[in-house]
Amino acid sequence: MSRHCGINCILPPYMLQRIVENGTPEQRQSASRTAQYSQEIREQRQQETGKRAVTPSAQAAGLQRRVYTALHQSNLPGQLVRSEGAPPASDESVNEAYDGAGATYHLYNDIYQRDSIDGAGMILDSTVHFQVGYDNAFWNGQQMVYGDGDENLPPEQRLFNRFTSAIDVIGHELTHGVTQFTGNLTYSFQPGALNESFSDVFGSLVKQRQLGQTADQADWIIGEGLFTSNVNGVGIRSMKAPGTAYDDPVLGKDPQPDHMDGYVTTTSDNGGVHINSGIPNRAFYLAAVEIGGFAWEKAGQIWYVTLRDRIQPTTGFQSAADLTYAVAGELYGLDSPEQLAVQHGWAGVGITVGQTAPPPDGGGENPGCLPALMNLFKRNG
Repeated sequence: MSRHCGINCILPPYMLQRIVENGTPEQRQSASRTAQYSQEIREQRQQETGKRAVTPSAQAAGLQRRVYTALHQSNLPGQLVRSEGAPPASDESVNEAYDGAGATYHLYNDIYQRDSIDGAGMILDSTVHFQVGYDNAFWNGQQMVYGDGDENLPPEQRLFNRFTSAIDVIGHELTHGVTQFTGNLTYSFQPGALNESFSDVFGSLVKQRQLGQTADQADWIIGEGLFTSNVNGVGIRSMKAPGTAYDDPVLGKDPQPDHMDGYVTTTSDNGGVHINSGIPNRAFYLAAVEIGGFAWEKAGQIWYVTLRDRIQPTTGFQSAADLTYAVAGELYGLDSPEQLAVQHGWAGVGITVGQTAPPPDGGGENPGCLPALMNLFKRNG
């Protein structure tokens, strides 16, 4: 397995850093605690590098879900609360995790003929109520884990709702599992930004399919509803207009570029994996809107086949553009409206398809998980 950060979190590290810099003492403490929990899990996962997810009862037919509660502790998976076919629980988080896993499974199974996350009938395990005030959700290589947001803070200081509340967050994180078992993109620099972008793409498609929205009807916001009313923002990212999702005194301003002209060269955030993902995100949005109809059909099919069959661990933006363009031609014909839409989508973010001498893919050594952020936490005690 290629180098990974260990877990893939929905909340960007720079957002936690802004909270530490700008928040109240209680908000700063909560953000520091979230980062510390995440770092401990990363270190544990790094010791397991090279292992694939364990899939007990992988041959079970059809959708299989299990939802556990951590009871506000950190032991995984925790206490089983709901399994496949059981009636809804009294716990809203349990039901949201259950339903979101089902919606994600059905997108991949019904539309792309993929048998669960690993393609071999993997049981979808989820744990809710992880720790106290944990402001994140993540795929740890084996299962989903969700925090409850800022339920422990006074109402006027709460920034995040429970992380099961946004179905695209669930689809995003489970897609990290799909990537793990397909392209297995290295989680750093441009490959890492593509890793995040594929998750945003299919997370958004889970939401759009659930709502029955066409490409031009969708809001293309990732994490809509995740912020409380105390935050000036609509979500954690915008695929339609990267850099505009939020502008808040505590969280800062959305730093995502929407074009290669604004590409951010950095060693933080594992080489900008959450920041620069805005570029391929917008390319998909532009292609999907030009193709029209339901984005999970043709545009999603192009991106899925590319991820499943063509992406390699070190693939960068130029290569991904070339691959999606080639797949569009194979699926729908050379110079078809679908292939031209993919070409136009990438051109819209400054990437020319078919370039004979592509620029460097932004590779390099993985700088590790959140070094600057952890140093900041140390300085803040």
